[in-house]
Formats: sequence, structure tokens, C-alpha cells
Amino acid sequence: MIKQRILSGMRPTGKLHLGHLVGALENWVKLQSEYDCFYMVADWHALMSEYEDSSHLAEYSLDNVTDWLACGIDPERSVIFRQSDISQHAELQLVFSCITPLGWLERCPTYKEQLTEITTRDLTTYAFLGYPVLQAADILLYKGNAVPVGEDQLPHLELAREIVRRFHHLFKCDIFPEPKALLTKTPRLLGLDKRKMSKSYGNVINLSDPIDGVAKKIQTMFTDPKRIKRNDPGHPEECNLFDYYKVFAPDRAALLMQECKVAKQGCVDCKKELANIVAERLKPIQAKRSEIEKDKDYVNKILKQGADKAGAIASQTMAEVKKAIALI
Repeated sequence: MIKQRILSGMRPTGKLHLGHLVGALENWVKLQSEYDCFYMVADWHALMSEYEDSSHLAEYSLDNVTDWLACGIDPERSVIFRQSDISQHAELQLVFSCITPLGWLERCPTYKEQLTEITTRDLTTYAFLGYPVLQAADILLYKGNAVPVGEDQLPHLELAREIVRRFHHLFKCDIFPEPKALLTKTPRLLGLDKRKMSKSYGNVINLSDPIDGVAKKIQTMFTDPKRIKRNDPGHPEECNLFDYYKVFAPDRAALLMQECKVAKQGCVDCKKELANIVAERLKPIQAKRSEIEKDKDYVNKILKQGADKAGAIASQTMAEVKKAIALI
């Protein structure tokens, strides 16, 4: 049976952290056995928000892929590539830009939210408004059947489907599938300070952090604001530590809830235990990462191999598109 194809990607704007592991990478690893997987370093997308200082994008691209491989993304089962290595992403985006009404982009809820929330960068640019058009091009260039997304990305995927319908209607052809959402339930994992996990807040645990450094970071975690003394009863449902237990040690979380409520377990003890649990999760990833890093050219070889595979498909798709729009 022919597997359906999926595409997903990450923007290389910093080192990968625990949020990336539980929110995407562990799911990506599982999907490899069910789908024809294309995993993309979305560096063009990163440039759209990081254009004022893009000096680290190339470095983070290689670093991120190293983590992907260390977490179990297999280059023999998945196509791993860098978006900017495939020029057809920009070509197809241009074609789609010609047929995408401005109103479709301006009504996108994530665009409005990010303009409001991100105040440290100027996002009032042509490229950022057209961000979802490039996303559509990314998916459709490989004729992706499905996309693993969270609920917040559903408007972008619906826009991709609308672009497909409009393209087929205008040019009287049938080239692209209408990609479906592969809804991914992302575990709730906030930063160490209980704000959104972000490198800009300095509240993350990176996958490549030294193990002793992980323990030190966990010691700084925001806990139960209502628990002042060690023998005060706790409120685990309001505690950031408890949310981490639910993700990394769900079996332990149930018992811990009872212990916390009767002050049998203190916050310091909880932090020490969590540090050991997280360390055990990270040790095999870091061991594999160390092996990968012994060959300085390995990641570049994987990206070259992926670009060759992705490029062949992208070239074929663009040939079909150019024929449909009467350029050839």
C-alpha cells in the first residue's frame, strides 16, 4: 500500500528545547512508520521574522537537524532537507501569491495575534503577511496529503486548501491534493517561569543542555504560589512542576498529586525528582548527539541527500504548474 505523504518543519531560530521534543519531535518519530515523511528546516520562514539579524540561521539549522537525528528522525525513512536549498519553494509561492486575495491573508487570526504579541520585531512586512502562502507552497510542492498541526494552525491549512481550489478553478487543472489536518494534541508545557516557553525569556531547557545544568534550571522553576511553608498543603493543579510530571512521568503524577495535597512531598524534593526524570529522558538523546557530532560533515551530507530527493519531486511539480499556467 502506498503511504500518504506529510510535510512538517521547524524554524531554526534557536536551540531546540523540551517543548519541541514533546510538542513535535516525538510525534514526528512515530509518524515515520505510517507516512512518507518530509521534514524541513524552515529557514525562509525564520528569515521572515529574524531578517534584522539572520546571522545565526545557518548555525541553528545544522544544530536543529542534529537534534532531530538524535531524537530518532531516520534519514533512511524520512526526507530531511533545508527549505532554502530548494528554489521551487519560492517559485511556487510566487505563483500562489498571484492568485491569493489580500483579504484571505488579512483575516488570518494568527497573523493578527502575532502582530499584537510580538513587539520586539517589525512584522509589518509583505513577506510576513504572505507567510501562509509560503506554507501552502511548502506542503503542495510535495503534494502533501496531510500535515501534522495543532489547532492554532488550522486556519493556515484551510487557506492552503482554498488556494488549491482557486488554482484548479482558474487554470482548469487538477494537480494538487487538498491537504488534511493531522491534528496533534500537544502536551501542556510552559517555560520554567510558567510563561510561554521561549528562548527570548530564558525559561527553557534545551535538549543539548548539560545534565547538571538541567538540574540547576529545574531548581529555579516556578511552583505553587500558595504554598509558603514546607508543611503547607499544596495545590498541584496550579503548580508548573506538576504539569512537567504529567508529561514526563504520568504514572508518578497521580501519586504525587496526593502526596502534595497533604504536604508529604515538598517542592524541593519534587524538583530533585523531576531533574532525575528529565535527565534520564535526555541522556540517550545526548549520547546519540555526541556520536553524530564526531563526523563534522554528517549533517551536511544528510541535508544534501534530502535536497536531492526533495528537489527531484519539486522540479516535477513546478513543471506541471508551469504547464498549467501556460509558461511552457
